Amino acid sequence: MIVVPSWPEDLPPLDASLRQILIDGHDRGAVIVGLCLGAIPVADAGLLSGRSAVTHWAAMDALRKRHNDIPLDSLVLYVDHGDVLTSAGTASAIDACLHLVRERLGADVANDVARRLVVAPHRDGGQAQYTRQPVPVTATGNPIGELMEWAAQHLDDSLTVQHLASRAAMSTRSFVRNFKMVTGTTPAQWILRQRLDRARVLLETTDLGMDTIAERCGFGSSVTMRQNFAATFATSPTSYRRQFRVTG
Repeated sequence: MIVVPSWPEDLPPLDASLRQILIDGHDRGAVIVGLCLGAIPVADAGLLSGRSAVTHWAAMDALRKRHNDIPLDSLVLYVDHGDVLTSAGTASAIDACLHLVRERLGADVANDVARRLVVAPHRDGGQAQYTRQPVPVTATGNPIGELMEWAAQHLDDSLTVQHLASRAAMSTRSFVRNFKMVTGTTPAQWILRQRLDRARVLLETTDLGMDTIAERCGFGSSVTMRQNFAATFATSPTSYRRQFRVTG
C-alpha cells in the first residue's frame, strides 16, 4: 500500500519520479491511497482516469479543471475502488483509514481503533461505505467553529438555520455563506449528519429504544429517524444495531 497523506496547498504538478513510483506500485498490485489533497498526485499519475474520486472540497474545482475525465462527487467523503482510494478533507481521512483497517483486519480491530480515537466506527450499508460523517470541526475563537461545537452538544434542540444564525450573531444569509466556507456543506446537512452519527453511536453502545434515541438525536420521531437513516446508510436502525452492537 502506498499512501499519499496530503499535498501542498498550491497543488504543484507531480514530479516524474513520484509519478513513476505510484504507477509502478499500482502495477505491482499495491493499493494507492490519496488522502485529502493527496488525491491530486494520484490523479496526476493517471490512476483515476474515468473513475469517481473525491478530494478536499476547496480543491474540487481545481481537480476538475486539471482532470475533466474524472467524475467528482462532492457529497461523498471517500471513494474506494479496491486498488485506488481517495478521501475528502483531513477529518474524513480518519474514516477512510478506519475503512482500510476494517477491510484488512476486521470489524473488531477497527472498532477498537475507533474507540481509542474517540470517533464512531465506520459502518456501511449498501453504498454507505462511500459516505461517512467527518469528525466535527471546531475552531476556538471562530464563531462558526464555536457554534458547531455548541450544536453538537444540543442535537435534541430545534436547530433551525435561523436559530443557529442568531446564536452566531449573524444574518441568516451571512451565516449560511460562512458556514459553507468552513465546512463545505449547508447547516441543515451538517446537523442531519451529526444527528445520524449520534444515532449510530447510541445504537452501537446502548440498549435505548428507538423513540428515545430519536428524541435524544433531535429527529422528533422514530419514523423520521428511520427514514433518514435508511436513506443515508441503506439499512434500518434495527438492522444496524443487530450487526454492530458493541459488547464487552
